[in-house]
Amino acid sequence: MAKDKVKVGLLGFGTIGGGVAKVLLQNKDLIASRCSMPVELALVVDLAKEATVAKMESIGLPQNMYSSSVNDIIDNDDIDIMVELIGGVHPALEFITDALKKGKTVVTANKDLIASHGGELLQLASEHNTDLHFEASVAGGIPIIHTLKESLAANQIQEIMGILNGTTNYILTQMAEKGLDFSVCLQEAQKLGYAEANPTNDVEGFDAARKVAILASIAFNSRITDDQVYVEGITKISDRDIMYAKELGYVLKTVGIAKESESGIEARVHPMMIPTDHPLSSVNDVYNAVFVEGFPIGKTMFYGKGAGEFPTASAVVGDIIMATRDIHSNTRARIGCTCFEHKRIKPIGEAVCKYYIRLTVTDKPGVLAQITKILGEQEVSIATVLQACTFADGRAELVLVTHQVAEAHMRKAIDEIKALQCVSEIGNVIRVAGENDNLK
Repeated sequence: MAKDKVKVGLLGFGTIGGGVAKVLLQNKDLIASRCSMPVELALVVDLAKEATVAKMESIGLPQNMYSSSVNDIIDNDDIDIMVELIGGVHPALEFITDALKKGKTVVTANKDLIASHGGELLQLASEHNTDLHFEASVAGGIPIIHTLKESLAANQIQEIMGILNGTTNYILTQMAEKGLDFSVCLQEAQKLGYAEANPTNDVEGFDAARKVAILASIAFNSRITDDQVYVEGITKISDRDIMYAKELGYVLKTVGIAKESESGIEARVHPMMIPTDHPLSSVNDVYNAVFVEGFPIGKTMFYGKGAGEFPTASAVVGDIIMATRDIHSNTRARIGCTCFEHKRIKPIGEAVCKYYIRLTVTDKPGVLAQITKILGEQEVSIATVLQACTFADGRAELVLVTHQVAEAHMRKAIDEIKALQCVSEIGNVIRVAGENDNLK
């Protein structure tokens, strides 16, 4: 039977849920014209009744639209679209599963869930002739999911490189601009609301890893889960690393990388020194960017705010509009799961990079020769050497930048260098973008 409107049930009414409701209300006429039918927010479900009702009333929603039970969405045949914004894997997985089995379209911003269970949920949606949309799960307001699935569908994607976490990008930007250390910039990010009280997911790279898993799965048509993404955080980055990066012509960013070659797929998140003339180098503060290379498109980049009330709400409501159009035209399940291949995931040891090494050594002749001997035995050649400073206690800080080398060789060399009596500390080892990263 033809419908005269589409009804939406909203599960979760935090920052993003409130933003979605505001956009649906404020832009309702525009949305109706673009969908050829009205979209009505019919129900809001959240356990925090007092706070939710107060927020609803402040934006013009009646109290009788509130419920504390998700079953009031799932079991209501009049509600066509469930929007899940509670986050986390459980109980969101169970709620979305039940909604899909009922034939409802589901829209979610839940990167944790999509990165770990996206394949099975997309399969379930297909079995029940409905849709699961998740544009807001990666990079907030940047329209990258549908771009990869539709606008770039004719392309053989070779690499995706992105700044996918606003918290770490803000911290590294502040370290570079103000010369402050990591802990000070983290505290500032927390005061401004850019970092959580427990910032582990952000600063250790787990948040970005989930987004890399989602993007890589779509780009390479092979299911990749977040536990298959190599992860390294920024907690060891010092103001000295930032300073040397600038001296060498680089900026430090937390980068998510997904690339495909004949030997398999690389999926990794870690700090990286990027040339100052690359577009990603100028992406600062809480902004995100996704750099894509493929054939025939070549190189292209998408830029915008990666989180926040309205950037994320923009992506969620965009999915609601797409779902409404499909319901209106009876074309649901047009684009299901695109992971129809099973490709090898390469271990981090096979990654090929240039490396920055900062170490403290005894300041005497022959030290550099001992280090270069070990590097040479592991097929690591040096591109740049800086004797950065000499300390009063007879030690010196040495900075090396290598040519490209397999990570396994680099790791073995570092282990052997650590054992040298003339080396008192390996301050840091950071990957450096090179020819293998398609940055030129």
